[in-house]
Amino acid sequence: MTSIRIQAGGKWSGYISRGKNIRMTATMDRANLTTLLFHASDPTERYNMPDSLKAQHTAYLTAGHVLMSDQGRVLASITDDTTGWHDTLSGYTTRQSTDHQYGLTSYQNERNAWYRSGYENLIVEMYRHQLTPRDLGTPINFFSKVICELDGAMRYEQQPTAGTSVTLRTEMDLLLVVSNTPNPLDPETSYPDSAIELTFSEAEPVTLDDRCVVHCDENRRAFENTWQAYALLKGAH
Repeated sequence: MTSIRIQAGGKWSGYISRGKNIRMTATMDRANLTTLLFHASDPTERYNMPDSLKAQHTAYLTAGHVLMSDQGRVLASITDDTTGWHDTLSGYTTRQSTDHQYGLTSYQNERNAWYRSGYENLIVEMYRHQLTPRDLGTPINFFSKVICELDGAMRYEQQPTAGTSVTLRTEMDLLLVVSNTPNPLDPETSYPDSAIELTFSEAEPVTLDDRCVVHCDENRRAFENTWQAYALLKGAH
């Protein structure tokens, strides 16, 4: 078992093989982990927000849901969740929005205490893997609750996150890119200070009656597409 601690304002990226658990745990309230997922061997295949939400008839993610790629496959499944609601809609903070809400800071003046934005963190980590800003898509904001009203307005609603966790099971070999930066709709004017722990371990094999598989017909088809793709890779040179 391997663990990584991402401090407030921090970032991380890495390759994670299929069949692993990624447990994310928030240490304090107002946690927000902005997350991108790519297929490790072909990052043009990545998490697709519209397909994931449309197929599962939801505007937020929690246990039993899957994160679908734009190729109709399952990148990862949410197998456990004590938080209950994860934002799929609001995106990431920018340099301009961070300066406006939390005050002007810079590395030159505050060194490592300066306030990072989600956009900058994600771009830096993506560059490490030969990806550019053109590859930046809509992320998942784990630990944040954003409600979409009937008129289309989005509203941030603070929920307790201290000590809560969410577990992803990787269904494909992944490149994971994360930024521990504020949710862009969080109205507070103080920069959040929740660290987030990532713990990696071996996952149990997926069964046909797995809750993520049987959640809906679209999920089952996406799993079947994924299993078929990996079955065809066996013995390939």
